[in-house]
Amino acid sequence: MTYKIGAGREAAMPVRADNPNAQIATKLRALYLSVQEEAIPDRFLDLLEKLDAVERQSMPDVAE
Repeated sequence: MTYKIGAGREAAMPVRADNPNAQIATKLRALYLSVQEEAIPDRFLDLLEKLDAVERQSMPDVAE
């Protein structure tokens, strides 16, 4: 596992099996990455589109 140090420099820091904080961090990263890769449900996308449409309708027309 590597950690960023400063402006783009990386240093390898091994994760010790007996370090509970490192184990938790590794598992949280794995969970975050798996959630990040999940697709957004269609129902949620439809709701966002409806909200955008209402927001556009409620905004006053801006002269260009």
